[in-house]
Parts: sequence; C-alpha cells; structure tokens
Amino acid sequence: MTLSVKDRVYAAAEQISAERRPTVSTVRALAGVSNADATRYLKEWSEERQAAGGQIAAVPAALLEQAARLAGACWAEASGLAHERHAAAEAAWGQEKKDLTLEIAELVTDLDKVSAERDAAVTELTARIVALETQVAAAGEQLARAQAAEQEAAREASAASARLAAAEARADTLQQAHDALLDRITPATPRDDRPGAKPARGEKD
Repeated sequence: MTLSVKDRVYAAAEQISAERRPTVSTVRALAGVSNADATRYLKEWSEERQAAGGQIAAVPAALLEQAARLAGACWAEASGLAHERHAAAEAAWGQEKKDLTLEIAELVTDLDKVSAERDAAVTELTARIVALETQVAAAGEQLARAQAAEQEAAREASAASARLAAAEARADTLQQAHDALLDRITPATPRDDRPGAKPARGEKD
C-alpha cells in the first residue's frame, strides 16, 4: 500500500522527533516530498501534537489527585524497599568490614611473628658466621705458626745435619792426625810371636 504525501511527512516527523526536533529540510529529505508539502504537513503534525499535549494537560482534577495518590503510594513503597535494601547492604558491608578488619589484624600479627622469627634467625646466623670466621682465622693463624715452626725445624735440622757432618769430618781428620802423631812419637816394640798376641804399634799383621 502506497502512503500518501501527508502520511510520509508524518512518519518522517515521528521518526526524526525520536532523536531531535524535526525540520522542513530533514522531513523533506526523509519523506522524499517537495519543500512545500514538507512545510505544510510538518506544520499540521506540529499543531496536532501540541493539541494532543494540551488535551493531556486538561486531565480532570480528581483523576490527577488519584494519580498523585497512586504515585505517592508507589513512591512510599519504593522508598521503603530502597531503605530496607540500603539497610541490608549497610549491614552486610559492616559485617564484611568487620571481617576484613579482623583478617587484616590476624595478617599483621602473623607478619609480626614471621618478622620476629626472621630477625632471630638472621641474628643467630650472623653470630654463627662470626664464630666460624673467628675459628677460621684462629685455625689460619695456628696453621701459619705450624708452617713457620715446621720450616724453622727443617732449617734447624738441616743446620744440625751440616754441623754433624762437619763435626764427623773434623773428628776423622783429628783421629787421622792423632794416629799419625802417635805413629811418629811411639817407638817400635819387639814383635810378640806368641799366639794371640797383638802386634806392636807401627807393625802390620
């Protein structure tokens, strides 16, 4: 069914009025009518709409009073429900806040306990480290002294060995000199041919 020019203008005006105030140019473009038709029927549409608004405003006072009472009752009911919901939400939030506060307090207590245990452990480990470092230092000093003593003992042993060798060499030399001197100053004795007799000094067997 093909709409008339008036219907097209009215439809365009209704559609445009949902978003903004319709004008002749917007109605003419949307309805596809001439400028004159758009001007004419848009004016009629506006007048009819204003008349409809005036009729709505001319509602009987009794009906308006009943509507006001109904609106008041609805508003009171809505306010009561909103108040109840607000009170319930406030109570829930209060309980949640209380629970969160308690949980935070417990977490703080646990954190303090853990921090104290950590500090105690750090203190103990620090003391143990200091003690171990002291022991290591003492052991190092003892090792150094032992090494020094070992080196000194080795030097003394080497010196003693050298002195012993020198003393033995001197003793051999003195013994040889002593023997040679005795040979020179001791006269020869007659040979004793008896069995078991010792040869005289200066004689060979």
